[in-house]
Amino acid sequence: MEEKMMAESARLRHEYLRHDKKFPHVWCPGCGIGIVLGSLIRAIDSLGLDKDELVLASGIGCSGRLPVYVDFNTIHTTHGRALTFATGIKLANPSLTVMTVMGDGDATAIGGNHFIHAARRNLNLTAIIINNQIYGMTGGQYSPTTPYGSNSATSVYGHIEHAFSIAELAVTAGASYVARGTVYHVPALDKLIARGIEKEGFSVIEIMSNCHTQYGRRNKMPDPVTMMKWFRDQAVSVSRAAKMEAAELEGKFTIGILADRDKPSYTSEYQHIREQALHQEKKK
Repeated sequence: MEEKMMAESARLRHEYLRHDKKFPHVWCPGCGIGIVLGSLIRAIDSLGLDKDELVLASGIGCSGRLPVYVDFNTIHTTHGRALTFATGIKLANPSLTVMTVMGDGDATAIGGNHFIHAARRNLNLTAIIINNQIYGMTGGQYSPTTPYGSNSATSVYGHIEHAFSIAELAVTAGASYVARGTVYHVPALDKLIARGIEKEGFSVIEIMSNCHTQYGRRNKMPDPVTMMKWFRDQAVSVSRAAKMEAAELEGKFTIGILADRDKPSYTSEYQHIREQALHQEKKK
């Protein structure tokens, strides 16, 4: 069994990674983004998607480095603008499978307006948001998802703002599919990403990931193992959470599928408008 798993891992690495890039990757030892990379590759492989028909866009930050390593069509964009580039790509060539990978600050701070309206429009895109609760690359400043009371480089006496709940925000804004997973619950994460990619409409997968370098060390979780245990202990499945009292859920977060609904996507509706306009033009 172990040999079979190693062989499968080697196959995925050979097929989906760019071997001319330097490995190991640039992320800190133990960073959860490497786990996200593995889940993304396995999800794509399980769907049997053609690499040449895939596009992965990213913004700026630690997560923005992920497209460097995958053998798809990739684009590294400006801070907070991954979804705007992805929108243009999808509308220009609707046959492509278009995904973005963003950090919590990238997606919900400078990119927050784009994120809300991408969900409202229900664009046929998949947004993977890696939430490590901090600005990891630029020195550990607090982000829109840094928990109340936490320490950061810009809240050394405790954070006094309350955090965004990314997944719930996406549900309210109108996304077709919204899920939350963690880098501890990896088999479940593989399935959540795969479902999001194949879903028609705007899909959001929020992934709770560890940044022990910038967040953990300032908040009594100085190593990846400690943070992984925190994810294990604080995560509650959606089905289990439905049976719990509010007091029991205090300080915890739900994982699983928060929304999975069928509604027309902006992409398909735009194509209908385009076809009507072309038809009218031909009649002139």
